[in-house]
Amino acid sequence: MLLHRLRRGGFLFEGNSMRTRGFEIVSVYEHRDIHLPERKTGASTGYDFAAAETVEIGRGECVLVPTGVKAYMQNDEVLLIYIRSSAALKKHLMLMNSVGVIDADYYGNAENEGHIYVPLYNYGKETVRIMAGERIAQGIFTHYLTVDGDMAGHGNTRTGGFGSTGNL
Repeated sequence: MLLHRLRRGGFLFEGNSMRTRGFEIVSVYEHRDIHLPERKTGASTGYDFAAAETVEIGRGECVLVPTGVKAYMQNDEVLLIYIRSSAALKKHLMLMNSVGVIDADYYGNAENEGHIYVPLYNYGKETVRIMAGERIAQGIFTHYLTVDGDMAGHGNTRTGGFGSTGNL
């Protein structure tokens, strides 16, 4: 089924219905066994992200681990990505950038469709293997505030993935 997606006034429309926030599988992983992020309990804050592929991270190395997932949200929201505590404590991994920031306009960008990668750094003494389907990070949606006179979004449009806003 072909769906028409349009972002108007900060809201994402699919057909005639408005969606507020959620996850989708990126097209290159559509026919693979990708798990959309989900909360595991009613009191869980974060949505667990899993690795889309098996990867190995050598001692002292950083690897961008693909999730096969993209996120849509309102223009005044952000998805913050954190390491799962079990990955940090048991596997000696950390997020290379401490906290991942997924902006609303990252969704659907021309470079990578908004594919969320998790940059993991191995600070342990041995190579770490992350299996496809293994939960590695958690994401939390939240609103953010802007200052008076903020002109961001008036004329500049994101066209790429990692580091692309540095080119605007």
